[in-house]
Amino acid sequence: MRKKGPTEILALVTPHFNLAATMAFLDPFRAANYLAGRQLFCWALVSEQGGLCRASNGVEIGVEALRAHQEETPDIVLVSSSWTPDAFASDTLLSAIRRYFRTGSYVGGIDTGAFVLAAAGILDGRRATAHYEHIDGFGEKYPQIEVCEDLFVNDGTIGTCCGGIAASDYALTLLREIVGDALANDCAKYIFHSRVRGQGAHQTDARFEPLGNTAPSKVRRAIEMMEQNLETPLSIPELCNFIGVSQRHLDRLFKGYVKTSPRLYYRDIRLDRARGLVTQTELPISEVALACGFPNHVYFSRAYKRRFGVPPNQDRIDGRVPFEFRAWPMYRPMKSKQDGE
Repeated sequence: MRKKGPTEILALVTPHFNLAATMAFLDPFRAANYLAGRQLFCWALVSEQGGLCRASNGVEIGVEALRAHQEETPDIVLVSSSWTPDAFASDTLLSAIRRYFRTGSYVGGIDTGAFVLAAAGILDGRRATAHYEHIDGFGEKYPQIEVCEDLFVNDGTIGTCCGGIAASDYALTLLREIVGDALANDCAKYIFHSRVRGQGAHQTDARFEPLGNTAPSKVRRAIEMMEQNLETPLSIPELCNFIGVSQRHLDRLFKGYVKTSPRLYYRDIRLDRARGLVTQTELPISEVALACGFPNHVYFSRAYKRRFGVPPNQDRIDGRVPFEFRAWPMYRPMKSKQDGE
């Protein structure tokens, strides 16, 4: 991407895009211009329709229309989307992304931008990531893609990033390839990004989990095994056998450190995975239930409603409204005294 003139960045946003993640990506390039004392980078924010585009936090910003840039070949095209990316992956948008990629633009996606790139067909056979909340839905929808939970993936011609503050790590990595170590390091210091996490860094680090520094290793190992066996759940006795602890002792550990039983904790993380599939994919509810270890559809729907306040069919509609636009009390009801073992 080294060139004589300014490096051109086209940030292609969809309705409900994450504004903070998008700005976190652009800001290192702004810092590079300032610290270099000349324009090394230029950028434009674009949506399919143009005009005012509402971000996921409710803020509306003015963006240009895609048609004004369709014949250009920017150096970097960044697709920034968040909630319901498939709803905004129109033929016009996908066609433009394919053309940008085909004519030599580096194409990246942040947050759920990977869904849009996948719909355009340019991630087939590649490794990609998305925000962890949407990872399961992404993998179910696009099995031809090697889905990972890295902060970002960059292969030199295309990339994906989970969003949030990781968008700065992603941008600084690209910036380093363009301007070299010295200026990239200065930019990281300027925006107070003291530790740039490189490619291969994981979205969730057990060392920094809320329970990671206090829960015993047996609890952490049990949770890890639960997360690895969601579709075909282990029985609690099987789980205890694997980690070498009695069922009574594991129950005491969970109630002491996690404030619930192993069985209920295991059920809840399977329901959390189910919610991602319900709200972010078009998989039939019966298939979602099976994919999350609930062969009994009636029990699944009942458990889902207890946890999230609405049955899965209703949540498929209501759950696609970003949280900040929902009516209180959001999605999770207070637990009743009857919601026990």
